Amino acid sequence: MDIPDESHARASQALSRLSTPLLALDSDRRVTYLNDPARELLGVGIDERLPAALPTAVGETILDHAETAIRNDRTESFSVATDPRREATAHPDADGVTVLFREPTPAATEDVIAELDLKERAINEAPVGITIADAESGDQPLLYVNEAFEELTGYDFDEVQGHNCRFLQGEQSDADAVAAMRDAIDAEEPVSVELLNYRKDGSEFWNRVDIAPIRDETGTVTHFVGFQTDISERKRAEEAAHHRATELEHLLERIEGLLGDVTSEVVEAPTREAIEAAVCTQVTQVEPYNFAWIGERDVRTDAVEVRTVAGECDPDPDHPIVTEALETGELQVDTLGIEGCAAVAAVPISYHDTEYGVLSVCATKADAFDEREQVVLRSLARSIGSAINARETRRILIADSVVEAEFSFRGSDLFFVDIADRAEADISYLQSTNREDGSVVSFFSVRGAAPDDVVDIVDDRDDVLEARPVAEQDNETVFEFVLPAGTLVSTMSDYGGKTQTITATPDESRVLAEFPQDADVRGLIERLKESYSGTELLAYRHHERPAKTKQDFIESLTDTLTERQLTSLQKAYVSGFFDWPRPVTGEELAESMNISRSTFHEHLRAAERKLCAEFFGDGSQ
Repeated sequence: MDIPDESHARASQALSRLSTPLLALDSDRRVTYLNDPARELLGVGIDERLPAALPTAVGETILDHAETAIRNDRTESFSVATDPRREATAHPDADGVTVLFREPTPAATEDVIAELDLKERAINEAPVGITIADAESGDQPLLYVNEAFEELTGYDFDEVQGHNCRFLQGEQSDADAVAAMRDAIDAEEPVSVELLNYRKDGSEFWNRVDIAPIRDETGTVTHFVGFQTDISERKRAEEAAHHRATELEHLLERIEGLLGDVTSEVVEAPTREAIEAAVCTQVTQVEPYNFAWIGERDVRTDAVEVRTVAGECDPDPDHPIVTEALETGELQVDTLGIEGCAAVAAVPISYHDTEYGVLSVCATKADAFDEREQVVLRSLARSIGSAINARETRRILIADSVVEAEFSFRGSDLFFVDIADRAEADISYLQSTNREDGSVVSFFSVRGAAPDDVVDIVDDRDDVLEARPVAEQDNETVFEFVLPAGTLVSTMSDYGGKTQTITATPDESRVLAEFPQDADVRGLIERLKESYSGTELLAYRHHERPAKTKQDFIESLTDTLTERQLTSLQKAYVSGFFDWPRPVTGEELAESMNISRSTFHEHLRAAERKLCAEFFGDGSQ
């Protein structure tokens, strides 16, 4: 950049009176330029290496921050633990880094002692825009700008010389930030602001402007030095974060609204049909949705049959996105161009690997199904699938006709097979309780093996989260196993099955389960064979249940018990707590549940009271 001699001399004179410490380092930590304030502050000279022990306010060194700025190729700001404390900024460039120190209050200006070419290199090649304005002229005209300023703004020095720097401002520039700069200049104080500026070509950029006064030996402000840093990337990141926060807020509102309303309805629905009707009705009451239907594939023809409809449009089960949603297991969206139904979304309804159909929703707006709404619809479909699975699983307890399937397992993929084989024990399944987090608490009787041996066998298995003996008598131990979701018992439940018996010996292991008539037992068989080696279907038979079963009573009682009450009652029963003499104490059972003895007995008494109420039919709790 060619600067007229007169302007060059005035800029050099202004820089020579700059009281702010300034130095430049090359890539070998060697000082290539510094002014007197920097020399006095740091105790180094030209061509000397910057010591590694110069402290900053955060326990690091000036050199650490300089190297960080070079490594990341971006400005690094930090504080220096001097008296008085100073702020500093390291600006990387192609040859090294320039470090500028700023004092919290104006100080007396000291002469800049350095070669002119070094001064130009430090100032003109700095990666931030630097300007020097005449403070003694009424409108603070510019006397000097560096090359970084020209690159940042698109203006050459000849175009801006003699003008106030406000030409960078425009229609969207923050009036408060502009006023803050004006007030600081009038008060002859330093100031830092962030505002939207405009380049010569009219393009916008976010600018951090730091302005400091330069005083002569009498304390009179003769110039203002300004530093312009492009912070557009940071501002874009902040705007993106704000946009994301807005999206999350939208999702929360929709989830609390639509998903909350649907969930409350399906919880009360007694049947699958009632669940589907409640879902479609609730969906059509939320803008911009106006039509919804649920369909299910016919296992014989593979065609989708409509089960439930809400709204005034006609369902289209043959639409390509319906089949695609079922085939891919992913939500699909399409525009329709139909008056009142501008867009449609199809989302599959399933629970784990069990398919329950597809939910199709129409909207009055073509762009209704953006990414945020798709998240809501996927959550809604998961909620529906979970509710249907719970109702279908419970239905087996009151079904008159059921399917009974018996399997054998020979591989060690199942923990009870592994225990029976390695400990040469006989194992029998007692019962299970499903937890809200998806895990299953199962009780097994283990005969012929030491409890410690059983614990050692399952200790490193992924399909057993916890194992603890809850009662021991003679050569038999009752174990409580906490199993993760997706294990055998929960898999049976996913397909609507109720595990009846599990037996395992060193020679063979068998599992007997009951399913509703329309359960996908064939799909279950394939899944078990994929998951557990040596799986074989031994029997598959239909049979009628008696008109009144034990399961009716269990269902009625389970509905009235809390999870803790049911767990307390189960543990007390399977551990022999009701036998005499008792092989286990209430304190031991309480410890196994991580609760106090008094709390355990409180849960147990409440469960016993509800059990008696169901038995005698008086309805008391």
